[in-house]
Amino acid sequence: MKVFVVLVLALASASAGLLPIVAPVHPRDRVSTPSITGRITNGKDAVAGQFPYQVGLSFSSSAGSWWCGGSIIGNEWVLTAAHCTDGAASVTIYYGATVRTSPEFTQIVSASKFRQHENYLALTIRNDISLIQTSSVSFSASVNKINLPAVSSSYSTYEGKTAVASGWGLTSDSATAVARDLQYVDLTVISNAVCQNTFGSLIVTSRVLCVATPNKSSTCQGDSGGPLALDGVLIGATSFGSADGCESGAPAAFTRITYFRDWIKGISGI
Repeated sequence: MKVFVVLVLALASASAGLLPIVAPVHPRDRVSTPSITGRITNGKDAVAGQFPYQVGLSFSSSAGSWWCGGSIIGNEWVLTAAHCTDGAASVTIYYGATVRTSPEFTQIVSASKFRQHENYLALTIRNDISLIQTSSVSFSASVNKINLPAVSSSYSTYEGKTAVASGWGLTSDSATAVARDLQYVDLTVISNAVCQNTFGSLIVTSRVLCVATPNKSSTCQGDSGGPLALDGVLIGATSFGSADGCESGAPAAFTRITYFRDWIKGISGI
């Protein structure tokens, strides 16, 4: 028995810094019954055409439905999170919407067109990225692509840069009202070392990018898979936050797009 206790203590000591102090959770999973209620917490209303690359994604499965965000990266490709496509049978894509219920047009895409990362691991939130192949769309002022990071940005941490997240996620941890308008919020990128103080190095790897969430401004349920943009370039896709809530002040985490440039190119050619 003493040997067992010593072993447990040794393992706990060895894992210090590896495991999260605060449990991470996908925005999609913040409520027991996924819904499309709410928006980004304490954000601002977007104006028409401000985020032409933003799409709304209404996923369906035999177990229910859920709402996510995504980014147009080409005429036939939308980028989102793997935890959004995981388990879905189909998705309805809302293009060009500022008012969520009034898109320019929609497309219904079956799961056969999902390109979920083959090594997505929900347990440690590893490789949380998916591509959706769509019918070709024509670009306009309200529907357009966002650029991917250049090769020269492959090793950029973006630390200290202010990027913009957008989506239709919850306005607060207690919100119940359906969001009408697309929301956005400016968030400052922090180092992975700082983010690891909350979520641990097993969760926060080179595949992840984190932002600070002061003044209760953050991504929330309904924002999963949506864009984090810097100077017109997609640098992140909403991945996870604190199980303590969107207004807890804990960092919000995104899939780091620079890490997956080659994977995206290999599938989409972009």
